[in-house]
Amino acid sequence: MIRAALAVSTFLFLSGCASIPKWTEEPAKCDYETGRYEVGFQKDLYTGVRKATSRNYICVEDPTVVKLPSYMELYNLPPATAMPVVAVYKFTDKTGQRKDSQSGQSFSTAVTQGGTEFLIDALKTAGNGKWFRVVERQGIDGLVRERQIIRSAREEASKKLGRESDGVGPLLFAGMLIEGGIVGYDSNIRTGGRGARTLGIGFSNQYRQDQVTVSIRAVSVLTGEILLNVQTKKTILSYGSGGDVFRFIEAGTQLIEYEDGVGNNESVTYAVRTAIEAAVLEMVYQGHDRGYWTIDAGHRHPHQNDRDGTNDKHDVDLKEEME
Repeated sequence: MIRAALAVSTFLFLSGCASIPKWTEEPAKCDYETGRYEVGFQKDLYTGVRKATSRNYICVEDPTVVKLPSYMELYNLPPATAMPVVAVYKFTDKTGQRKDSQSGQSFSTAVTQGGTEFLIDALKTAGNGKWFRVVERQGIDGLVRERQIIRSAREEASKKLGRESDGVGPLLFAGMLIEGGIVGYDSNIRTGGRGARTLGIGFSNQYRQDQVTVSIRAVSVLTGEILLNVQTKKTILSYGSGGDVFRFIEAGTQLIEYEDGVGNNESVTYAVRTAIEAAVLEMVYQGHDRGYWTIDAGHRHPHQNDRDGTNDKHDVDLKEEME
């Protein structure tokens, strides 16, 4: 009986430590930070004390706007003194990697194919939309067709009124191209875990780190010169934990077997977005250091000299080289 009680206690312990999340039927009671909510009271088998119990649940959330830390840093940039006009044609996945699949070849890519959209969003986020003027180039075909429709409609209306058509004004041209792509996706750059087992009872924790790298460059339209080039990387963490029981009880005539576990994978899409936003932020700082634009004097950025806060790190390095 003692062995049976020990096995049951261990079973309940593992169930509480690594329970599989379930969809909650009462989202109003769900704690979105911990993914848990109270499900009532339960009497302890040994002490008889009633205590509150909770379970892991997958909270049903409403659609929200994702604002990562890098997003807020971009958003809080002071407005530019002169907003450069930039164009983004494409920002593609250049890794060529596919998702791991146990059933054979997978046709799904390992990273998102929406890099262009994330880059445009990051450029428009900088300084609350007061840093870059981004012109449409990815959907230029649809834009040109719509302008042709407008031009034709105005010409028809002008003929009926017996006057010349006003036409359509010219498109805004860019002075700078923002190019690049997702250039690296490295899997299993770090793996590890720990576990223990005794008397048929065990638990284990495992983790894995991947890494995504993006590259962004700014190119002058007039000269074709690459003005700025930035590369950033972001790690992607995956971890899991679980436990199991495998015991014979009652003199080997009865068997108890139980397994439980849960895993958590950081979003690759969010990692790509974070790396792109960090690259745009670094591009803004480097452009200021090299005199392509100016950041407000009251804004302190990582390239400034810590001694007085007025000289840029880039300028300090140049002075040291000259000396």
